[in-house]
Amino acid sequence: MVRGLRTFTASTATAGRFFPFVVGSGAPRVGVPIGTHLQWGEPVCADPFAWLACGLTTNTGMFHLGQPGTGKSAFAKRQVLGMVAQGVRPVILGDVKGEYARLVDRLGGQVIRVGRGLDRLNPLDTQMMPDRKGVDARGRQLNLLMALCASVRRDRALSNGEQVVLAAALDQVSAGSAHPVVPEVLAALRDPSADLLAAAQVRTIADYDAMSQHLRWTLGLLCGGTLKGLFDGPSTRAFDPAAPAIAVDLSAVDDDLMLGAGMLCTWAWGQTAVQAAAAAGGSRWLLVMDELWRVLTGAPGLVDHVDALTRLNRSRGVASLMITHSLRDLEALPGRQDVAKAMGFVERSSIVVLSGLPRRELDVLERVVPLSEPEKALVAGWASADSWRPGAAHPGRGRYLLKTGHRPGLPVAMRLTDMEAGLFDTDSPARSQTDRG
Repeated sequence: MVRGLRTFTASTATAGRFFPFVVGSGAPRVGVPIGTHLQWGEPVCADPFAWLACGLTTNTGMFHLGQPGTGKSAFAKRQVLGMVAQGVRPVILGDVKGEYARLVDRLGGQVIRVGRGLDRLNPLDTQMMPDRKGVDARGRQLNLLMALCASVRRDRALSNGEQVVLAAALDQVSAGSAHPVVPEVLAALRDPSADLLAAAQVRTIADYDAMSQHLRWTLGLLCGGTLKGLFDGPSTRAFDPAAPAIAVDLSAVDDDLMLGAGMLCTWAWGQTAVQAAAAAGGSRWLLVMDELWRVLTGAPGLVDHVDALTRLNRSRGVASLMITHSLRDLEALPGRQDVAKAMGFVERSSIVVLSGLPRRELDVLERVVPLSEPEKALVAGWASADSWRPGAAHPGRGRYLLKTGHRPGLPVAMRLTDMEAGLFDTDSPARSQTDRG
């Protein structure tokens, strides 16, 4: 015979001594506050430096995947705010909408606005490189030039001969100029020296003109096309390593076809500056690379160049946050090798953040990020609304699943403060257009 049991009511602080399973999931409370656990309500904190320091991760890479409207930018801006409070200096490379610039302005940081009549950046600038005239500096410059040519040309990568000639022209210009610029490389190609002709392995000027014509046209587009005045001369603004945060605003570059090239220039310029500052010691840095898909899908082979840029910049005291809409962006790249290398960006990131994503995409993501069936169901449930009610918020907005290694993911809900709500709002332009319509 079982007798009736007595019932007691107590707070979780008291009852937790008897029933430890009611006190939460043990989510980490080190780092930037993200929000509250969706199941237990406990606070969850995360950032690449804090989790590395306490042994939760092995590197400082973060990768964020999510549909538009799910709060990817809000997550990144919360990281920026939290990092600044901890003495980390965030650098937003390629702010294509100008949305991070407002936040950086509010933080008293440096905003570089690239555009005609505004600021200009020299992607070949060596004055910020730790090894100004060494192999590393030359490798960065050549890698960027080849990437820019690919992004402008779009239909095919540089041939082996074009790469050899471009490298020879860059070496010639660098030997005579402390701060080379792209138009100087084009001028060297148009008026070839004996060394350049020898590098091209041609017998006559006519042969040289024929083999280098497309390369000269490509560089001509960088100097005289829609990017004219943006990246074709000395930098008008110096990188300020003492600023609490830095944003490079590309919202004035209104040509979508050339925006990828502009982002490549900005990434190379900013990553070089950060590496030089990190080598000097004393500061930690967070590189925010939003709209990753715009660069990777610009032309065949750009994955290799982006990979080289990010690998060269992996040094102590530097973290990165890459953001894109979908793995479909990466899967759409030409060639299996490009897709595999792009997937490597996700796989090598110790912290992967997932917003609302469709189930088919989560099945693809599972190849590089361990996901349980309940986790996939949760994230897929954030992907689309279950009603036709106008004005309803996206069901996944402000909800994130934080994954690292084979640990169970942390489902988090983030609420913005009043100050953040005003600074983080990326929908107001769209709402204004709707109101005027």
